[in-house]
Amino acid sequence: MPAGPATRQQGIPGPWHERIPHFRPGFTPSGGTELQSEYLLPRQAAVPALTALAGLGDLLAPVLQIAEIRTVAADECWMSTCYRQDSVAMHFTWALDPAAVRPVVAAVEERLVPLGARPHWGKVFGVEPQAVRARYPRWDDFRALARSLDPAGKFRNDFMDTYFPRAD
Repeated sequence: MPAGPATRQQGIPGPWHERIPHFRPGFTPSGGTELQSEYLLPRQAAVPALTALAGLGDLLAPVLQIAEIRTVAADECWMSTCYRQDSVAMHFTWALDPAAVRPVVAAVEERLVPLGARPHWGKVFGVEPQAVRARYPRWDDFRALARSLDPAGKFRNDFMDTYFPRAD
């Protein structure tokens, strides 16, 4: 595919709003016929993570469309995947085949979670709630804030009930 729609790569600096997205404004980001997963790990875990994933080639190949690795600076947002840690992001774009992707995601997580991986909130993952919670020091503060701002639970759904059970 032509590289024109993609953001500039190879360490070229730029403002955050032009660097975080994978595609430049005005271009369609993807065909929409895929699933995605992304895990952010402490930057120092980059080499061990790549080493851990190296043996999965045959498992990944049938369902992986593309993989990306990028680094992201630490921030102070409580539930950010980069909260207080410079991170390496490992992104996977999968075929639109949930049944085939599910065991591959499980194999990736089996290798990355022990290295401190935080799954991207808006993408496919299967990490157990307690394991995710352990990655976020401000988890309880976020849960209390969510309850105070939405006491009736109008913005809750199954995902929120699973990962952020109401503190009654």
